[in-house]
Amino acid sequence: MSTQQNQGAMREVIAEAFNQGHYAVLHKHFRPDFVEHQFGLHATIEGMQGDIQFLRTAFPDFNLTIEELVAEADKVWVRMTARGTNRGGFMGPPNGKTFEVAVFDECRFEDGKIVEHWGSPDRFALLAQLDLLPKRSVNVTP
Repeated sequence: MSTQQNQGAMREVIAEAFNQGHYAVLHKHFRPDFVEHQFGLHATIEGMQGDIQFLRTAFPDFNLTIEELVAEADKVWVRMTARGTNRGGFMGPPNGKTFEVAVFDECRFEDGKIVEHWGSPDRFALLAQLDLLPKRSVNVTP
């Protein structure tokens, strides 16, 4: 498969599955035995669908915007901005807070299908923006 076809597959997964909740695209572009390297995500297509549904439930306006997408040989790298509002509950009840964080993903393709995925969302920034980090009191003595 060409790098352009791999880029198109990556764009379609983001636009359809993550931004629209159309999960059939996962079966189209992921090999059933793909390897998931991102901490906390499931390494099955059904598990990935559940992970995305969780995001789209916690943040009904969840959206990924592709900022940059590069492909070479069998790899595609994408830098995105994730945005959403905590209206469905995330690590507690909904609090109406919004977030905007960087996400970096890499996928390796074989025969037109994604066979490996690595992802790195800025989870610390996400928790900070949603006001979900523990509060620490500071004692200042003169």
